[in-house]
Amino acid sequence: MILFTLLLLFFAAFVLLRSARTLIGVTAIALFWALAAGWLAQPLLDLAQRGAPASGTTVAPATFASRTAIVMLGSGTNHNRAGQLVPPRDALARIAKSAEVYARCKQVSPVCHVIISGGNPQEHESTEADLYLPYLLREQVPRNDVILENRSLSTYENARNVAAIVPDAYYGSLILITSAYQMPRALLNFHRFGMKPLPVVSNTRHARRGLLPRAENLFDAEIALHELIGIAQFHVYRQIGWF
Repeated sequence: MILFTLLLLFFAAFVLLRSARTLIGVTAIALFWALAAGWLAQPLLDLAQRGAPASGTTVAPATFASRTAIVMLGSGTNHNRAGQLVPPRDALARIAKSAEVYARCKQVSPVCHVIISGGNPQEHESTEADLYLPYLLREQVPRNDVILENRSLSTYENARNVAAIVPDAYYGSLILITSAYQMPRALLNFHRFGMKPLPVVSNTRHARRGLLPRAENLFDAEIALHELIGIAQFHVYRQIGWF
């Protein structure tokens, strides 16, 4: 929606500013080509993912406490070609990483819980948490060790709702799992509610640079802009007392 809104602004300027139509048209074409060809999408991703740990980082055994909570954030739901509702690629990476961290946790800790946090912002037929659950169970995570938080509609609500269901001082270790692009904003929100989770990145996005435009690069740019605007919004809302 951000890129679509930007395109509408260019179109409005093109219609209203007749004397500058050539400049506006060339600028719009150049900008969207740079995004779609990856040359601008990658710097935007780098900004959004700045400060997030590498996706291949492993969790040391000493990190786990006797009671550990692993929080996995949702990343939406998609319909496949058959019309079935399925987790998107980023969600599958988060599920796999959560199961991996859970398995490591169980080697040293008696209590390891995975909290899946994600509601239904897209208004599909299932919440993120409920849809992801069977995929996590297939990764050998027992149902009794999974907690569903299926009301959150934003990263802010992820943090707020997880804070509400995590008992004070019950978990000695809190681990947060999400994609690199969402991690900086997620940490801001979790810190806002007094939680200091260990960040574990499930996957990192990379644009594919070239001469030909790619839809995936535009998708990556949209994601990066969403996160960067979200970070700016967080700081503005904190200043005016809304967060």
